[in-house]
Amino acid sequence: VPVPRLAPLAGRVYGRRWLVLLLFSLLGFAQGLVWNSWGPIQNSARLAFGFSGWDIALLVFWGPIGFAPCFFFMWLMDKKGLRVTVLLTSSLMVLGAGLRCVPVSDLEIRKKLIHGGQLLNGLAGPTVMNAAPFLSTTWFSPDERATATAIASLLNYLGAAGAFLVGPLVVPSPNGTSHLPLVSQSNTEHIKDRIEAVLYAEFGMVSLIFSAALAYFPSRPPFPPSVAAASQRLSYRRSFCRLLSNFRFLMIALAYAIPLGVFSGWSGVLDLILTPVHVSQVDAGWIGFWSIVGGCVVGIAMARFADFIRGMLKFILLLLLSGATLASTWFTLTCLTSVTHLPLTTATLYTSCILLGIFLNSSVPIFFELFVETVYPVPEGITCGVVTFLSNVFMGVLLFFLTFYHT
Repeated sequence: VPVPRLAPLAGRVYGRRWLVLLLFSLLGFAQGLVWNSWGPIQNSARLAFGFSGWDIALLVFWGPIGFAPCFFFMWLMDKKGLRVTVLLTSSLMVLGAGLRCVPVSDLEIRKKLIHGGQLLNGLAGPTVMNAAPFLSTTWFSPDERATATAIASLLNYLGAAGAFLVGPLVVPSPNGTSHLPLVSQSNTEHIKDRIEAVLYAEFGMVSLIFSAALAYFPSRPPFPPSVAAASQRLSYRRSFCRLLSNFRFLMIALAYAIPLGVFSGWSGVLDLILTPVHVSQVDAGWIGFWSIVGGCVVGIAMARFADFIRGMLKFILLLLLSGATLASTWFTLTCLTSVTHLPLTTATLYTSCILLGIFLNSSVPIFFELFVETVYPVPEGITCGVVTFLSNVFMGVLLFFLTFYHT
């Protein structure tokens, strides 16, 4: 009697996957917003809290420093799942946002609390920047995976863009760009009150997201959405051996880490960089905002396109990186007016920076998908953890240089 052949296990997707994606994306948005709180309002923060250029750069620098325990969070996600990792991450963000709001009259103690809060928020970076491909593989079908990865990863960048918008619009600038009277004691107190209002609002938002994740954020669905999600993955140690011995993966990782790491650090201190060429705090904020928002919109569209055409990831990346090269060259030549004699106008700064942000930020989800495909069956969290750790190393090198350059 012939033995009947069993049908292959069919994947099943659940409507709740969109709620899980929403909660994780909001967590990433909040982390990016808190991380980039100070760069867009650095002139106001100097006046209100007595920050120096070193302080401003260090406040941004806590982001890449927070990636030091990156491999611990990768191990935790691999062994304990998404729920435990997300709850630990969100609790660190709540503590960090709360520390920044402690009402201490001594400015030196207040500055230390703010620095401590930024460090705790930076420790949340490994999860919100690494876990997107892991979440999409765990919850989404193959024809939705790139789109889910794009949404989950790019919302962190959108949070950083939100800081460019919220900070300069809510906090008055003392550098002559606002309609306030000349700097006085009352003006200083008004600026400080507005900054504290932003800090309290961010603390409330982070606390709300933590409460929602605590109430409902499952590690995985009852049944996997695809064969890939159900397949056995390599162990933690074997995964690292596989990654470090894969020359193609290392080359792609460098192609991701160098431009994205440098651009992320550069965006975080954009106001500090553009101040010497007499760009206002408000204009620098709008430039940073539109460069990241444009990248997020185009990135999600590119990822949706890649869901249907899986064999064109490399070609799409080559186009995006070529465009980023041209845009960064244009920006550099425009700023070197004494050498190139090109006009330095608001329009050229806006256009070159926004194009650079669109080309680079939209490449993030495409890179993540290419990483996962290149080194399968290495777990997604470990793969993306290694490349984002490398990206933050390059971000830290840039911020380290800028810190001592401005000092």
